[in-house]
Amino acid sequence: MDGIINIYKESGFTSHDVVAKLRGILHQKKIGHTGTLDPAAEGVLPVCCGKAAKVCSFLTGEDKSYHAVCRLGVETDTQDMTGTILKRHSIKGITEEDITKCIKQFEGEIMQVPPMYSAIKVNGKRLYELAREGKTIDRKPRPVTISSIVITDTDLDSGTFAMDITCSKGTYIRTLCHDIGISLGTAAVMEKLIRTRVSVFKIEDSIKLSMVQQAAQKDIASLERYFISADRLFPGYKKFRIKDRFAACLANGNKLSSGMLCNLTGGSEPSDGENILVYDEHGIFKAIYKRETGEYRVNKMF
Repeated sequence: MDGIINIYKESGFTSHDVVAKLRGILHQKKIGHTGTLDPAAEGVLPVCCGKAAKVCSFLTGEDKSYHAVCRLGVETDTQDMTGTILKRHSIKGITEEDITKCIKQFEGEIMQVPPMYSAIKVNGKRLYELAREGKTIDRKPRPVTISSIVITDTDLDSGTFAMDITCSKGTYIRTLCHDIGISLGTAAVMEKLIRTRVSVFKIEDSIKLSMVQQAAQKDIASLERYFISADRLFPGYKKFRIKDRFAACLANGNKLSSGMLCNLTGGSEPSDGENILVYDEHGIFKAIYKRETGEYRVNKMF
């Protein structure tokens, strides 16, 4: 089966677990996820199946949104509450206004040091493997972009506050909580994390693995309604259908000219460097093409 399923990853599952379970449910091997969520985290995990697996790389780089709960006054080795508590710090005197003012400095492009408990490889070994061996190594800060942070709830009696975050690929929310704690003159860890959006995939449209399992046991039609076509990922791209007599050119991934295509979107011709969606003679999405010096060359076939 080809398409993308918007899975709600539940706490306790790794992203790899989700893929493995779907392979068993769907009885197919070509399945990939679009960005790791920690085992304790929940929320949106788009899973690409069949030919749609080719868009995993596109989705991995998309902006993401999260709802996070941050706990002040606690320091752990993992920067979240799943780790070992190293020290407790005072939060006396910290106000809601302090927190609101503090988070503003983290909006925009910032430099972030990846946590030791992460999947980043250094000299062929993942950081979390080194961390489990009790090793700590220097990590280079990396640029990430945080488009927005909004405080949604504050409970200073329990030392927590919640925030909604929209950020770029590679942003560690655990590290954001850690850095906010330092900026406030204390410590902080991430207590809870829910990913609410990846690109066009929203949490309110996501489904649990159990629902996929039930649909698979029922019939194909019930299962297919959960699959989203790969072209849905590119809402801003112009759409073209191949003319019948040039169908073989598209099927073979040949270069295309404007005269071989019917413009389904309307408007002006694409500019050089612009990507377009191309559908076959039956209206089925087949490829992303890129315009180069007046011609269209295949970027990705599906």
